[in-house]
Amino acid sequence: MKYNRVLLKLSGEALMGLSQYGIDPKTLTAYCHEIKQVVEQNVQVAIVIGGGNIFRGLQGAAQGFDRVQGDYMGMLATVINSMALQAELEKQGLSVKLLSGIFIDPIAESTSGRKAQKYLDEGNIVIIGGGTGNPFFTTDTASALRAVEIGADVLLKGTRVDGVYTADPEKDPNAIKYDQLSFDEAYQKQLKIMDMTAFTLCKENKLPILVFDMNTKGNLLKVVNGEAIGTLVSE
Repeated sequence: MKYNRVLLKLSGEALMGLSQYGIDPKTLTAYCHEIKQVVEQNVQVAIVIGGGNIFRGLQGAAQGFDRVQGDYMGMLATVINSMALQAELEKQGLSVKLLSGIFIDPIAESTSGRKAQKYLDEGNIVIIGGGTGNPFFTTDTASALRAVEIGADVLLKGTRVDGVYTADPEKDPNAIKYDQLSFDEAYQKQLKIMDMTAFTLCKENKLPILVFDMNTKGNLLKVVNGEAIGTLVSE
């Protein structure tokens, strides 16, 4: 295995599958099966998932919601998705601990880097919901923060595209894919890999980011094995 401990960042929208809203059971089951394959190779896996399939704070603010309230609503949406992941992973026979950046007993324990590392070392999957616990920060930033806290080898960003391109490949057929990039190159090219706060946190802590297509069966295991899939951003 190339990586022993990973932080997997998933988008909430990915859980919608072909639906317009909410959680598609087939997509949830498929994602958890991919995660199970990796865990069965004794790789320690922590997960942060967004909440955009339920509520996104910035969109709420654009529609007139108070920004702070909207962000907390978005954080609660990530907890709902985290609970769904936990339930399905446990259904597939895996041991899961659910932590949260906001105090939400009895659903989840409050998170800390030390606690998450302890649970990972004991063989659990650790899901961390509730964002950073503060408004004005995205789940990208939460995933970078949690990855640094647990001492992850890499931040794996599972998306619906197979890496980072010169332009949006869904809109520009001439977009060219990057196999590798340095943090500085990504800055200079103004590539939208993660939000700037998250990206800077990874750069300052020398935490590589690997962007890959989570929707292709078997990709997560291939990535963890070190196969040349997706785009690696590093020093």
